[in-house]
Amino acid sequence: MSENPVPTSAGLLAGRVVVVSGVGPGLGRSICLRSAAAGATVVLAARTRSRLEEVAAEVTAAGGTTLVVPTDIGDDEAVDALVETTLAEYGRVDALVNNAFAMPSMKALGRTDFEQISSSLDLTVLGTLRVIKAFTPALAEAEGAIVNLSSMVIRHSEPRYGSYKIAKSALLAMSQTLATELGGQGIRVNSVAPGYIWDDQLKWYFGEVAGKYGITVDQVYEQTAARSDLKRLPEPDEIADVVVFLASALSRSVTGQTLDVNCGEYHA
Repeated sequence: MSENPVPTSAGLLAGRVVVVSGVGPGLGRSICLRSAAAGATVVLAARTRSRLEEVAAEVTAAGGTTLVVPTDIGDDEAVDALVETTLAEYGRVDALVNNAFAMPSMKALGRTDFEQISSSLDLTVLGTLRVIKAFTPALAEAEGAIVNLSSMVIRHSEPRYGSYKIAKSALLAMSQTLATELGGQGIRVNSVAPGYIWDDQLKWYFGEVAGKYGITVDQVYEQTAARSDLKRLPEPDEIADVVVFLASALSRSVTGQTLDVNCGEYHA
């Protein structure tokens, strides 16, 4: 578990408005904080207001500017209200980051209820499409960027990840199609595919694994990281920095691509 210096991305998103859907305490939080650190005004969207306000308070304390808009991306009216509120406040949208997803069932497909699969598709794919469609006119005006959060599950076929892989693979296919469809309007569409993320949720899980096998969390970490080229696991800020890159003008000729952020665990 290395202590890496955090590079600066100051100014990469200066003057830009970035909307982040699916803000949670892990990666979503890091995306908001790192976008603000890069100079963006950040609009936070998710269903739970209290969670949004916690992250917004951190962004504000760090000197950033935020707008909290509780939003259910499964609801057309709620998504339309997100767009209207953002444009009324700032008059533009330069980047849209879609981080919402449903927790996988962690069962073999033969034992997974169709309802679990369809609800995952509804949120991860159709919910994301709903947000993208609603923001397309504003993004076209700004020649903006869309970044969709995928997962390293698209690179493997390990047991019990089937329903999650279906949803994330569909999201990737949709992202690639949208890159083609929206490119003529100047909108770039890219994906980021993280592997394991060394955050509080994974630390808890590794603690459970350690207890089950009578080993330490450090040993679980080392065994897991040993499968990667860099022998470590990426942290949320490292993944968020890739999102910032794809939202910025530095990636102005990049679209329809997927950047894997897994310290070399899998190679695309």
